[in-house]
Amino acid sequence: MKIFVTGGHGFLGQFLVKKLISLGHLVDYPSSSQLDLCHPVENNKINKKYDRIFHLAAWTQAGDFCLHHPGEQWIINQKINTNILDWWVTHQPQAKFISMGTSCSYDPELPLVEENYLQGKPIESLFTYAMTKRMLQSGIMALSNQYDLNYLTVIPSTLYGPNYHQDGRQMHFIFDLIRKILNGKFSGSKVELWGDGNQRRELVLVDDFVDALIELDSKITNQIINIGSGEDYSIKQFAEKICSKVKYDSDLIAYDTNRYVGARSKVLDNHKLIKILPKFQFTNLEDGFDLTINWFKNNFE
Repeated sequence: MKIFVTGGHGFLGQFLVKKLISLGHLVDYPSSSQLDLCHPVENNKINKKYDRIFHLAAWTQAGDFCLHHPGEQWIINQKINTNILDWWVTHQPQAKFISMGTSCSYDPELPLVEENYLQGKPIESLFTYAMTKRMLQSGIMALSNQYDLNYLTVIPSTLYGPNYHQDGRQMHFIFDLIRKILNGKFSGSKVELWGDGNQRRELVLVDDFVDALIELDSKITNQIINIGSGEDYSIKQFAEKICSKVKYDSDLIAYDTNRYVGARSKVLDNHKLIKILPKFQFTNLEDGFDLTINWFKNNFE
């Protein structure tokens, strides 16, 4: 197949592109400097016809980034999403449009099941980014209904693994935990983590996510699917696992309850995924941590 990927140079994108190429597909994945999605895509005179469009690109960062940039997030992400959707319906209607949703779009007071993705209210601190993802999904569904287009939307849990970005952006919580604990070990200093340590999270190894995504694409159309492992742990439990692996005393960790923590719990309902892919196996956390921690040791000072 001929495949177009936005965000192909990001953390998830690099794994997806590598996998697609290994499967024999022809993949175009321009960087943001080569294709500015804040401007109409057709301005770049892309003349190929694609079988798939994977839309991974979004303007956001982890941590408390969303608290400080809500207006920018609304404008920039709305431009990005509107331009790629307009290109899809106007120039690539034969392509199946595969996009990334976000778990923060869910109302934490409702079950995190696909039927609730557009229901209720996201948490206040992530509201703007969450709503841009809901608007993306609303646009996808509207275009699909009017023009008989095909799509697939997947909602990932927090992804982790090697080859995480080193460009100064804020890190997702699991990478931040590993970085801080390794720094504490090698510098002999105490570690400070945000929150009380009781907030709960779910992880999916990035390679597993890519494998599940590609398999889902081959089986279903015009649906929203959560991709989650179904297992969650507290931040304290994650920290203790990391400490055990790097031989750092977990008693030296201090928790700052005045810092931003996001949602208290975020575990996706994965019953729909299991029903579609009953034999799919996620990499166990111990092996995934070994891969990720070893990469950090070799790539960060």
